[in-house]
Amino acid sequence: MSYPGYPPQAGGYPQQPGAFPQQPGGYPPQPGGYPPQAGGYPPQAGGYPPQAGGYPQAPPQGKPSYANLSKSQANQISAVMGGFNQNPSMFAQAPGGHPPATQPGGYGSPIPNQQSYGLYPQPGGNMQHPQGPGMGYPGQPGQPGQPAPSPNPSMPGYGGAPAPVPGYPQAPSPNPSMPAYTPGAMPIAPPVNRGFRGTITDFPGADPLRDVEVLRKAMKGFGTDEQAIIDLLGSRSNKQRVPLLRAYKTSYGKDLIKDLHSELSGNFRSMVMATLKTPSEFDASEIHNAIKGAGTDEACLIEILSSRSNAEIKEISRIYKQEYKKTMEDAISGDTSGHFRRLLISLAQGNRDEREHVDISLAKQDAQALYAAGENKLGTDESKFNAILCARSKPHLRAVFLEYQQMCGRDIEKSISREMSGDLESGMLAVVKCIKNTAAYFAERLYKAMKGAGTKDTTLIRIMVSRSEVDMLDIRQEYVKNYGKSLYTHISGDTSGDYKKLLLKFCGGND
Repeated sequence: MSYPGYPPQAGGYPQQPGAFPQQPGGYPPQPGGYPPQAGGYPPQAGGYPPQAGGYPQAPPQGKPSYANLSKSQANQISAVMGGFNQNPSMFAQAPGGHPPATQPGGYGSPIPNQQSYGLYPQPGGNMQHPQGPGMGYPGQPGQPGQPAPSPNPSMPGYGGAPAPVPGYPQAPSPNPSMPAYTPGAMPIAPPVNRGFRGTITDFPGADPLRDVEVLRKAMKGFGTDEQAIIDLLGSRSNKQRVPLLRAYKTSYGKDLIKDLHSELSGNFRSMVMATLKTPSEFDASEIHNAIKGAGTDEACLIEILSSRSNAEIKEISRIYKQEYKKTMEDAISGDTSGHFRRLLISLAQGNRDEREHVDISLAKQDAQALYAAGENKLGTDESKFNAILCARSKPHLRAVFLEYQQMCGRDIEKSISREMSGDLESGMLAVVKCIKNTAAYFAERLYKAMKGAGTKDTTLIRIMVSRSEVDMLDIRQEYVKNYGKSLYTHISGDTSGDYKKLLLKFCGGND
C-alpha cells in the first residue's frame, strides 16, 4: 500500500477521488428513482476501449446503437433522464457489444481506502503526494512498510484492545458555522466534505522495526536524543505509532513506555505517552484522570462526550471498563450530581440520532419546546433541554437553533446562559457550540488553555493529539479568524523546549 508523503501542505489536501460532494455539473439523482450507477455521467466520448486481456471485440450483433434512434425516441429518453442534454457519444455502444466498465471514482463508487466502524481513514486515499522532509530512513527510498504488528495485549492502556478500535471521526464532516438568519432563507447549510483535514498522515514506507531502532538509539547511552524522538513520532500517524510498542518488545525484550518514561520528563513526556495510545484508549484515560482525585475536570468530560461519535463513545466505555474495572457511567455518576450528571450520562450512552436527514417541521416543534421549557416559563425545565440536545442528530439541532433564533429573537446560547448556571450552564453551552461548529469550539478550548497566566497543558495536549488526524486544519482556520493570530504563533509563545517542538509538529504549520 502506498502512503501519501509527509508533511501535509498548508491549506489542506485535495479532495479524495470519488469522495462527496458531487462535482458541479454532475448528474443529480432523480427523486424516487434508482441511485446513479457507479461511474457517473457522462461516459467518455466514444465509449470505452476494450480492457486488456478481456473479451475479443465481437462484431456488432445487429442491435442498433442508441445514436441511431429517432428524434422522438431520443427525446423520450432525455425526458426520463430529467432533461439531461443529449450527447451522441454517450449512447454509443462500447466495442464488442459489452456495457462500459465501471469508471473508477464516479458518483456512487466507494471512497478509496475507507475503513469501517470509525477507524482512522487512510488519509488522502490512493493519491500520491510529493514526499516532504519528514523523518525518513537514511539512504532508503520509500518502501511499502511491513504489516503493522498488533499492539501488545499485555500492556494496560497501550494498544491492549482486542476489538476493532474506532478512532476519531473519518475524514471529518465539519459542522459549518450557523449562517446569519435572513427571513425566507433555507435554514440548513449542508456540511461540505473537503477531504482529509488533519495535519498528521501516514508516513510512506514506515516500518515499525526500523522505527523502534531509531527510538532505541535515541535513548541508549549517555543522554537522550529528544530531536530524533520528536522527528519520528511527529511524522507517523496513530496507526503507525501504536504498533511500535510491540515491535520494541519484539526487538529488545524491553517495554517502550517504561524506557521513554525513565528518559523523558514533564509535559514532553506526557505528550509522547499520549501519542502512543489509540484514540479510544487515550479518551478513556483522559476521562479517568478527569474524575479521579480531588475535584473533577468537568470541561474535559463534556469536550470528549459531546464531540465523539456513537461508535467511539461505546468503544471508550468498553476500554474504560476493561482498564479501570468499573463502568464509565458509574464513574461519572459517582463524581457529579444533579442535572449536570444527567447531561453527562445521557451523552455517555452514545445513542444520538446520526441520520443526516432534517425534518424542518420537527425542528420547529423542538425549537418551540425549548422556548416553552426556558424563556417562556417561570423556572426552567432542564430535562427538556437534555432530551433534545443529547438525542437529536447534529444536522437537526443546527436547524433547531436557527428556528429558535427566528422564533424568539435570541440565540440559544444566550437563553441557556440566562436560564442555567454553574456546571450545567457550561456543559449545555459546550454541547451547543460543539454542534454548531466543532472546529470553532476546539479553537476556543485551545485559546482558553493558553491565555492568561499559566497554560492548561492537559487540555492543550489532548486537543492537539486527538484532533491532529481529524480537523486540525479547520481548527487552525477558526483560530486565526477568531483570535487574530495563528495557533502556531500562540503555541510558540506559550510553550518551550522539546514540548513546544512536538506540539508544533502536530499543529502542522503556520497560518
